[in-house]
Amino acid sequence: MEIISNPTQVEIKKAAQALKEGHLVAFPTETVYGLGADANNEVAIRRIYEVKGRPNNHPLIVHIASVSDLDKWTVKVPDYAKNLASAFWPGPMTLILARSKLANNFITGWQDNVGIRVPSHPIAQELLMEFQKIGGNGIAAPSANRFGAVSPTTVDAVQDELEHFLIKSDLVLNGGSCDIGLESTIINCTGDSPTILRSGAITKKMIEIFCDLEIEVQNKGTNIKTSGMLRSHYSPKTKVVLDSIASVGDGLVALAEIPTPSGCIRLLSPKTIEEFARHFYGALRLGDKKNLKKIVIILPPGEGLAEAIRDRSIKASARK
Repeated sequence: MEIISNPTQVEIKKAAQALKEGHLVAFPTETVYGLGADANNEVAIRRIYEVKGRPNNHPLIVHIASVSDLDKWTVKVPDYAKNLASAFWPGPMTLILARSKLANNFITGWQDNVGIRVPSHPIAQELLMEFQKIGGNGIAAPSANRFGAVSPTTVDAVQDELEHFLIKSDLVLNGGSCDIGLESTIINCTGDSPTILRSGAITKKMIEIFCDLEIEVQNKGTNIKTSGMLRSHYSPKTKVVLDSIASVGDGLVALAEIPTPSGCIRLLSPKTIEEFARHFYGALRLGDKKNLKKIVIILPPGEGLAEAIRDRSIKASARK
């Protein structure tokens, strides 16, 4: 694989052409790094599943350049979904909508719906626009890591995860560290009202304020398959334990106000919830690099982004 740091317009055009030719391109978004392929190329999509070790019935999110492209991929879009798109795109939000004929089974996991988002990272935006100029409709892009593992928020993490699985013709666009650090909020828009399936930076309160819309949170009990809905996910190799007392030699992830027990290895001590989210996955990866036997996470209280951190922590701790 070729890593391109601080890509120029010419290099982003090269990446778009690589996608058109059926190669894979890892690129930064505001949430985490994605592993992209032409969303209409079944052979390229198959390679995403192979590289990630992802079950082929686990659907992918399609990234599009702007809200104006939504009608290509979806049908019967409810007004409330249009309001959500207008309020929060480009941004860290994925909408689950009824699919059009353009969204094939190899993208949707044989479901009648498709996940769509418009990322706000400038490199992702440029890549999508250049891809569109040469006939591309969208880029399917799950996180650029092995299935079930910790999502990458830096290019080094992408390399650690995938360097043995990507080939010479694949590209990685290095855009530095991701701003948010947790995956997008996923909202089911296939019913009469919206439901949050995965928490993220677009919070329940934000949606209710900006869209004057009531929204429920449903972390389980849905038939819809989408990213991050499995019981175990986002997991480091190191065992994760929640809200426990860290012992000598354990790693600790907690807000800065929480003291470090003697003999513990502090992996993260953020002062804010935003800082917690941004560096959370990096802290889990650091625990793996230090070959720790256990990482203790003290769950942060509160609503919004804190809920997303708790969700990822619970799933990370479920790994056997």
